[in-house]
Amino acid sequence: MEFKDYYSILGVSREASEDEIKRSYRKLARKYHPDVSKEPHAEERFKEVQEAYEVLKDPKKRGAYDQLGANWKSGQDFRPPPGWQPSDGFESAFAGESGDDLGGFSDFFSMLFGRQARGGMGGFQHQHHHQQFGGGFQRQAHPGQDQRAKIQISLEDSYQGGSKTIQLQVPTMDAHGRVHYGQRTLKVNIPKGITSGQQLRLSGQGSNGGDLYLEIELEPHRYFSLQGHDVYLNFPVTPWEAALGTKLAVPTLGGKVELKLSPNSQGGQKLRLKNRGLPAKPQAGDQYVILQILTPPAKTDAQRALYEQLAKELPFNPRDGI
Repeated sequence: MEFKDYYSILGVSREASEDEIKRSYRKLARKYHPDVSKEPHAEERFKEVQEAYEVLKDPKKRGAYDQLGANWKSGQDFRPPPGWQPSDGFESAFAGESGDDLGGFSDFFSMLFGRQARGGMGGFQHQHHHQQFGGGFQRQAHPGQDQRAKIQISLEDSYQGGSKTIQLQVPTMDAHGRVHYGQRTLKVNIPKGITSGQQLRLSGQGSNGGDLYLEIELEPHRYFSLQGHDVYLNFPVTPWEAALGTKLAVPTLGGKVELKLSPNSQGGQKLRLKNRGLPAKPQAGDQYVILQILTPPAKTDAQRALYEQLAKELPFNPRDGI
């Protein structure tokens, strides 16, 4: 489903006043009205303009739409995060509208504001017990509006846990319907072992006393990768280290540890460091070290002679049988 950037469709900024939105709508509606327009795809564009104006002309609807954030672009594939439900802002902004009133608009509009979205909320059970973080969540009954945001943390932050200070851009609307963005600083407790897609709930930190849900996104690491709670590391070794065996100082999220490399090790071999991955219950993940044998270049005559001697002393065909 494509995300609809209603501001872009009307050709206005996110800070546009109600009058600016109205003027732009009237201009575009005249331009694309199917009865008079000779523009290509006029009827489709006219419906888009109507849909955008339906949302942005009303402060409540506009405020609800702005909860999705300003980072989306028109045409992007839009998928709500796991467990997402429209917040009180969406429900109150469109309360009382019938399914017929919403007809002809996009699937994106219907998913956010249609009868199905509101009906889904009607079946929501309000509970007092919430997990601190997880793939989904349930909405607690309160007069405020829940808000959602994404935050990025490092792999080291997840491993160590503890508190982290973050800054969020928060939308507010003035008496004239103009949206302004202010910076807000929050101190967040990061549980050990939290991974991308999980959410933190900050009670009372949303709009008007609602809750704030922070979806975690782990930043890419320069040499570690993650699968579940297991950490993977591609680790380079020399041909003679692999052939003769040695002891290696290998980085982990908890610091360097000594790894014994057996003689005649091979490239692509996977070595396990037990419980050196991300913390988890009942048992932490592991770290896997994947050997990469790197061959030094022969830049001089003497170095080439060494390789020629090696070829004579150790006749070996790695392609035998292929």
